[in-house]
Amino acid sequence: MPRSGKRSAMRPKRPDSNLLQALRNEDFALIERFLMEEVRESEDVLYNPGDNIAKVYFPLGPSLVSYLVPNIEGRDVETVLVGREGAVGGIVSSGFLPAYCRIIVKYGGNFACATVSSIQAAKEQSISFRRLFARYADCLMAQMFQATACNAIHSIEQRSAKWLIAAIDRTGSDTVPLSQEQLASLLGVGRSYTSRVIQNLKADGVLETARGKLTVKNRDLLAAKACDCNESIKSHFEVVLRGVYPD
Repeated sequence: MPRSGKRSAMRPKRPDSNLLQALRNEDFALIERFLMEEVRESEDVLYNPGDNIAKVYFPLGPSLVSYLVPNIEGRDVETVLVGREGAVGGIVSSGFLPAYCRIIVKYGGNFACATVSSIQAAKEQSISFRRLFARYADCLMAQMFQATACNAIHSIEQRSAKWLIAAIDRTGSDTVPLSQEQLASLLGVGRSYTSRVIQNLKADGVLETARGKLTVKNRDLLAAKACDCNESIKSHFEVVLRGVYPD
């Protein structure tokens, strides 16, 4: 695999991003020549809090990005998971834009990227381009609202199952490259809590574990143990940006 961050010009074929594929041909043409491709590895940090956001990243294929909010206890709590249905960095703003949270690659792979200025120029040239990104920003905000409610009212088991379902839906793979320690960090809880949850899921035949990864053996049973937050987000996407959320 090319080293992390290596860039090359995008191929002529429309990239494997549901959000970019949702653009009208004339709108995609506005940014096509500005798009570059980068290979990023798991745990690569795209932005830290306070960084100037100068580039927009579009996860391609199974690549995943996570928004993490750090706290004084040293734990990063996940708020949003983004795959090929979306983008991160400078979605609705232009000019100097400091990052509020940490944005990190959770599932490495290819990313399309473009400068914030090129995205902004396209918005100014096309109202349909601007509206599509505004609708995606609405969906992203909905995910943040839903994550806040989920963290407040749902059990660790429900949240763990929800996260795993969201990951396999976006990647298309039943194996998630995630350790129990990393899952605990994402949920903002101690490792002992997620260890009990993982052991229970293994006992029920839902999961298998190996070093640094979790494999879902029974998706339907896992979905039954999850809260309904993923379905709420999918429903909102279907209303606002039909066909963009990974099926």
